[in-house]
Amino acid sequence: MGVLVCLARRAGEVVSVDDLLDAVWKDVVVTQHSVYQAVAVLRRSFGDDPKAPTYIDNVPRRGYRLVAPVAVPATSPPAQAVAEPALAQPSTTVVIPANAQSGTVGIIRAPVPASWSLKEGVLVAVALVIFAAAAAYLAIGKLRISKSAVSSPTVAASATPTAFSPPAHSIAVLPFVNMSGDKEQEYFSDGLTEELLNSLAEIDGLQVAARTSAFSFKGKDADIGTIARKLNVGAVLEGSVRRSGNTVRVTPQLIDAVTGFHLWSHTYDRDLGDVLKLETEIAHAVASALKVSLLGNIANKIEASGTRNGVAFDAYLRGRMAHAAIHGAPDYQTEIAAYTEAIALDQEYAAAFASRSLALSGYASEASGAGIRESFDKARADAQRAIALAPNLADGHLALAVYFEEGMLDFTQAHAEYARALELAPGNARALIDYASFSVYVGRTEAGILAARHAVQLDPLSRNSYVNLGQALYLARRPEQALGAFQDALTLDPEDPGVRAMRGLAHYALGDFQSARAACESKPDHWQSQECLAVTYDKLGQHANAEAQLAKLRVALGDSGAYQYAAIHAQWGNRQKALEWLATAMRLRDPGLENLKTDPLMDPLRKESRFQTMMRELKFPESIPQA
Repeated sequence: MGVLVCLARRAGEVVSVDDLLDAVWKDVVVTQHSVYQAVAVLRRSFGDDPKAPTYIDNVPRRGYRLVAPVAVPATSPPAQAVAEPALAQPSTTVVIPANAQSGTVGIIRAPVPASWSLKEGVLVAVALVIFAAAAAYLAIGKLRISKSAVSSPTVAASATPTAFSPPAHSIAVLPFVNMSGDKEQEYFSDGLTEELLNSLAEIDGLQVAARTSAFSFKGKDADIGTIARKLNVGAVLEGSVRRSGNTVRVTPQLIDAVTGFHLWSHTYDRDLGDVLKLETEIAHAVASALKVSLLGNIANKIEASGTRNGVAFDAYLRGRMAHAAIHGAPDYQTEIAAYTEAIALDQEYAAAFASRSLALSGYASEASGAGIRESFDKARADAQRAIALAPNLADGHLALAVYFEEGMLDFTQAHAEYARALELAPGNARALIDYASFSVYVGRTEAGILAARHAVQLDPLSRNSYVNLGQALYLARRPEQALGAFQDALTLDPEDPGVRAMRGLAHYALGDFQSARAACESKPDHWQSQECLAVTYDKLGQHANAEAQLAKLRVALGDSGAYQYAAIHAQWGNRQKALEWLATAMRLRDPGLENLKTDPLMDPLRKESRFQTMMRELKFPESIPQA
């Protein structure tokens, strides 16, 4: 009602979200989502279409505008039209369309105190309209369902909307609103939100939507109910962060996404060095509100890996933001520099060591020459240091698993570390994605696909989740299913060149070479597209074009593309050349070799004795227990 009155007071003008927050929630700290939810309720009550509004218009990046006419007639309706109460004061009549399609007009005549101005009377009457409209809307809906039930039970059943039934103890943490008045502090509010999300993910029995999906709603006009349904969660934690120097005010609020009711809210004023204790308190409060039993000492799990140095924490958050700098593509060098700064300020900051290890491994996977080995060596040292400082830090074990898998091609030790990471944090979407890929690489395809599907459940709006699932299905020789997963990824990010190339390889595996060419030619400058086109053109008899794609790939990757060159020559039928490039990959410890056991492109080489010798040297485990 407050939002409607505020919009009616400035009918026809754009009212910013901040103005609505100041006017309706004065002296109360709430987030922009409170405005979004109120507008969504108003629209539902009026039956308004956000795409073609006749009541409330959304002006992108500016605010909302009441576009329905609000009029005060020059004369009142005939006195007999509405019976006045005995003590009624002068009345105001508000005319507003009751139905946008039919053009009908509803009139409300509301008595107002004599001390009120005509304008104030208008505002109250407008506020009453929403309840009249809502009541009529619901009454008509109930009447229609009731009549249908009498004449056609089947139709009545189909008309009933499907009840929203999210998993028990499931929650999404939306990015907290930066209330500091400085856009440069956005990294801090986002980073603190991510830390709270990770803290909640440490609670056994609590299913937490992953960061990528939760943060996809940042700055968008979506109500809590819509968000909850898209993420399939029963509760939503939102809030605001206001930072001033080394002090921070955090105001979280927990909402039951099914009923829309607030379950809990609180305001915390803390010194920056007390953020760990703050995370613990919020985690306890959320667990209590959701009736989740805490197993073990959650404070130890949260605080053991953190820091009480406010400046180090700030640097760490800058590193976390660099990891997701541009559409989820990490800026590894900026990330590593920020973690290095945090570690210099607190040399017992386990989380910073683990994060730097993961960033170093990521950088090594994209580097060439001597930089690969050097980065992997540093990654191992950081991961081991993180585990020494905090043995139960899941990210420390994840970092060591990634190092063993990609840096050492030691699949047995990698599996042990993945298993430990998932034991400590079974809801860690990053760990699930990495474990899923690893499992498929070593031949445990069902376990890998299961983990990939679980990651999709936790991160349903993340491109990476679907890419990972598609890759697992492709390596499991299920290209048709892989195409579906890759299409889901493209729906989230239509321009991603890597996904288009992987989709092309899935078509290639099905023998549909024309579709493979079309998919890979759409982004021809990407190295994965060049690999795809090199094998596809050959199958189409365009051998000169295939050779040209290999030449482009060699210019782009140098010797670090040895594995890819081997796969291309294998598909061309040049087995000796393929084996020579595989030998080069073995000498360089090319991370691509982890694909060797399951990669369909390598199938022409599997009976070659030199290939089998290399497989033995890589020590792919024959059987690995379930993680």
